[in-house]
Amino acid sequence: MRSSSGRNSSGNNGGSRGGNSGSRGGSSGGRGNPRGAGNNRDDKQGRPRKPRPEERRYDVGTPSEGPKKGRGGAARGGAKGGPKQSPQRGGGRTAPARSREYEARAEQRNRERYENKPQIKTPKTFEDQEGERLQKVLARAGMGSRRACEELIDAGRVEVNGEIVIEQGVRVDPEKDEIKVDGLTVATQSYLFFALNKPAGVVSTMEDPDGRQCLGDYVTNRETRLFHVGRLDTETEGIILLTNHGELAHRLTHPKYGVKKTYLAAIQGPLPREVGKRLKDGIQLEDGYARADHFRVVEQTGKNYLVEVVLHEGRKHIVRRMLAEAGFPVEKLVRTAFGPITLGDQKSGWLRRLTNTEVGMLMKEVGL
Repeated sequence: MRSSSGRNSSGNNGGSRGGNSGSRGGSSGGRGNPRGAGNNRDDKQGRPRKPRPEERRYDVGTPSEGPKKGRGGAARGGAKGGPKQSPQRGGGRTAPARSREYEARAEQRNRERYENKPQIKTPKTFEDQEGERLQKVLARAGMGSRRACEELIDAGRVEVNGEIVIEQGVRVDPEKDEIKVDGLTVATQSYLFFALNKPAGVVSTMEDPDGRQCLGDYVTNRETRLFHVGRLDTETEGIILLTNHGELAHRLTHPKYGVKKTYLAAIQGPLPREVGKRLKDGIQLEDGYARADHFRVVEQTGKNYLVEVVLHEGRKHIVRRMLAEAGFPVEKLVRTAFGPITLGDQKSGWLRRLTNTEVGMLMKEVGL
């Protein structure tokens, strides 16, 4: 009974003290209630209250910094990652922007300062040397890699202006110097050379005002303007050259250089033996005599003959007119060779680029 009464008395005393302290806390601003609002010790000193865990926000920075992405110190830099931000010098002040007038005056002062100063002459070793290295020019012309072109020079197969070059590093001017490999001229400039197997029905012009299919339709995607070398009538098939090399095109078609063209003609027989001699001796046409350089029978099936005619003239419809005057109208005509360039197995309507060897052979044919 003593112990229980003691405990009751202490409990009553504690309760009364708690009540008294609570009443004193209420009258003095909440000192006895540490969790009550407005009774924090920091509030008296004017310091902000530390937020509770459920009140903390990790996506809001200081008002001057603005909103930031990420969580807590990891986004703002610190121990958990991210670059540490250094405080701005001068209390966050930035340099005032310069006006356009100020910048213009400063630029004008700099110009006047260096206007009358003598120019610094650089040593000759820093100046651009004239011409290009020979192996580089040959490689750009398609003769092979630079290493392969150096081997051509070492073998003495390259000539520049008629002189054999065996020394590496020789500089040349592609626009002026004549460069040959194995005796064939190399087209070092930006020239293009193509061979087209013209189908029947295609007009031998680059543009046709009547809207017919023409040679220009096969090179529409070329930036460089090309023109055809010679002509083929609309119904004649076979090889025709296209290029942007004006001098070469002129010489290939000029009678002075006598570039031979080879044709295959389908005619009806019987064919007498003297017809070949008659064509070689010359046949009188309305515009003068026309002579064939060569004539032979390639194939015969009954009365159907396939004959080959070679001549160096380029008059209009000359092969058809010669055979018709001899008594054998042409049913089909195909040009199979233009000088050293042959048609081969090139399909009808196909365009191919000439090789460097073929270009060199063409130039040698007309003395270029």
